[in-house]
Amino acid sequence: MLRILHDTKYDFIKPWRIMAGATIALIVAGLVALAMNGMNYSIDFTGGTLMQLEFKQPPNVADIRGTLDQAGIHGAEIQQFGTNREFTVRAQDRRNVGEQAAGAEGISKRIADVLTQRFGAGAFEVKRTEAVGPRVGDELRRNALYAILASFVLTLVYLAVRFQFRFGVAAVLATAHDIFTTLAFIKLMNIEVSLTVIAAILTVIGYSLNDTIIIFDRVRENLKKQRKEPLYDVLNRSINETLPRSVLTHATTLAATLALLIFAGEVIRPFAWVMAWGIFTGTFSSIYVAGPMLLWIERRWPRKADTGSRAAASAAADRPTARGTGRGEPGGRVRPPAAANSMPSTR
Repeated sequence: MLRILHDTKYDFIKPWRIMAGATIALIVAGLVALAMNGMNYSIDFTGGTLMQLEFKQPPNVADIRGTLDQAGIHGAEIQQFGTNREFTVRAQDRRNVGEQAAGAEGISKRIADVLTQRFGAGAFEVKRTEAVGPRVGDELRRNALYAILASFVLTLVYLAVRFQFRFGVAAVLATAHDIFTTLAFIKLMNIEVSLTVIAAILTVIGYSLNDTIIIFDRVRENLKKQRKEPLYDVLNRSINETLPRSVLTHATTLAATLALLIFAGEVIRPFAWVMAWGIFTGTFSSIYVAGPMLLWIERRWPRKADTGSRAAASAAADRPTARGTGRGEPGGRVRPPAAANSMPSTR
């Protein structure tokens, strides 16, 4: 049987400060760009103009989309219905989004003109033209926020029951990191926020949570087996043990996502971009956010050794950092062993 990255001993937690600095820089850059220009919302959120066209000869949808893109009408939704000669075109005038509901004459005239230049006069007939409002807008944003908050609560409850409450807190913070980095990525890449992008964000949340839970499950098993082993070493060993599974899973998922990104076309490409980024940031947070956060929680609120909750994990929070090894745990200053042992433990 093929085995890759078997019995590795990488110190994944060691560079957590560098990784934290890099991800904070990305989030800050995205928030600054977001504060300056806002998100690039699709017509699902802003509304637009709806035109029903009937062509004399069946056209290629890619030709219609390409013609509109060349004319500066980007992000149009083109749907075929009825016969293969009838289409609906839903588009917006980005220079005048706020007044779309007042009338559809401006953008509809531009669409008709550019399509006439491409297919010729009399090649199609405009059946109807109307201004349409946003299909989702505030309601979708509110429901998406509720879905994210519900996933946080359910994850916290599940990990509190299945593992421990501190595991749930670390997983929720790691998932919150994924949301912020994904929003920063969307803004910096100027990806249009549509229904498919919202679906991709929710998919990324689930993907990241699954990856974090798998690592934490291995941590729980190793804490049972090695009760005297420091939590720092248990985390590193657990990540190394799940590394082959992670590499194979992420590689296959990324391959499918890249296929969508390259071959699926313009409509699905924003979804593929967000999913590709989500694979990266979900893996990143499972290692460099969830792990260090769990170590910090152990240092800040160490558990009592006599409660049966794994004395070794509590001892890891008071473990001094050796200058010569270059290995540092999150949590601040190193306490002398005597002082650490004299401090009362709290839940």
